[in-house]
Amino acid sequence: MSDTRTDTPSTRAAGASTSWTLPNILTWIRIAAIPLVVVAFYLHAHWADPASGLIFAAAGVTDTLDGYLARKLGQTSRLGAFLDPVADKLIVATALVLLVSRDPRPIVVLTAAVIIGREIAISALREWMAEVGQRRKVAVSLLGKYKTIFQVIGLALMLYRHSVLAFPTYEAGLALTVLAAALTLVSMLMYLRVAWPDLHEP
Repeated sequence: MSDTRTDTPSTRAAGASTSWTLPNILTWIRIAAIPLVVVAFYLHAHWADPASGLIFAAAGVTDTLDGYLARKLGQTSRLGAFLDPVADKLIVATALVLLVSRDPRPIVVLTAAVIIGREIAISALREWMAEVGQRRKVAVSLLGKYKTIFQVIGLALMLYRHSVLAFPTYEAGLALTVLAAALTLVSMLMYLRVAWPDLHEP
């Protein structure tokens, strides 16, 4: 049986309106912030590091806003569901790589490896669980949300780097990022425990 759908101006307009909702625009802004963080990080100016941290922090705020607005305005979409986690992982991985390039101490490298490795593992697990129709079992948990909060604040402080009124910004950010890495491991074990019966099915 042939597909009778046609590509009319109205269907194209509907697709465009779905793509350019306010939540999706915020997600695109978060993706566009990635090169800005990189450029600010490598600029040789006294304001460059704080600018990099503030841009990252602003991008983290859009992560909270886009999900809230999508639910509040009824503007959830498949594109948004795809872009949101991609944007999160891209900007976090970029920040971690930047920080390791400047501070290659074992604690920083190990923390970055744990966070990036966990994201790769859980993304693969969620994709596989979706294929077997069990995606809801590995939905984002409350612990995962706390992890994200600590991670965004920690990385923003590390990128900001400059002390504020004798407050050790970088060290505090590193402590929060290490805590976020520990939470990533705990949440990964929780997801694996839930998914284990499905992984062992013949």
